[in-house]
Amino acid sequence: MLSALKKYLMIPKLVRLSAGAPRDQRVAWDKFWSTVKATGAEGDVLWDSGSDREMKGYVHRLRQHLDAGLPVVDIGCGNGSFTRQLAGHFPHAVGVDVSLHAVQRARTESAGLANVSYTVRDMTAQGAGAGLMDELPVLGAGGGANVFIRGVLHVLGERDRRALAENVRAITGANGRVFLAETDFQGNALDYVAHLGATFRSIPAPLENAIQGLPMPGRFGPKERTLAFPATRWELIEDGPTTLETVPLSHPTRADLIPGYFAVLKARDQAG
Repeated sequence: MLSALKKYLMIPKLVRLSAGAPRDQRVAWDKFWSTVKATGAEGDVLWDSGSDREMKGYVHRLRQHLDAGLPVVDIGCGNGSFTRQLAGHFPHAVGVDVSLHAVQRARTESAGLANVSYTVRDMTAQGAGAGLMDELPVLGAGGGANVFIRGVLHVLGERDRRALAENVRAITGANGRVFLAETDFQGNALDYVAHLGATFRSIPAPLENAIQGLPMPGRFGPKERTLAFPATRWELIEDGPTTLETVPLSHPTRADLIPGYFAVLKARDQAG
């Protein structure tokens, strides 16, 4: 009981930290990436574990459901950690992020990889998907592209989720498919930060940086997916539980794991 009560002693500090976060998500993300000093397991980015373990858990479904002959678009690519891994399974991987600083870092970290490219774009903006296809002909050469979304939808509001889904339809066309993996933690915000190593005495630095500067994370599971990707517009191929990795937080050398949700989707007839 005492331990449970101590969790609530974190509230004043969490309120103070989050109070200064920019309300405009585009500003928040670019400001965050402009301050990142290092990525990977010992870096500043909460969700970049520096490992390929999480991707290895996705690969068999990517191979089973996505056309390996089509390029892939990594939406919300950040520093490109997953974009680079995707490039090993598809002919070309395009990382897209709303933050210029994120894309600049991704380009630096991906130097020398011929089949990886990056671009700055807000994928919740009207026409962003079609604009991306026009900008990068490699995406439309085979009649569409696959889309990979990891840890993006759970920080968006419902309206932006629907807008992103419509832009994704413009990318996938008739042949591409979507693989998404999102945080689906079942507790409240206090339970979530405690799960990631926060106590009333201290908060791990990468977690504190995220609380201080970024949008409050939410949950994205089957219910949220149904609202963002309605059955009238999307065919659900497969879904279920998964796990997302963070940098080591509650343990000095072991990545922390966040309960998540994955889904594989295909756009229904574009005329529908």
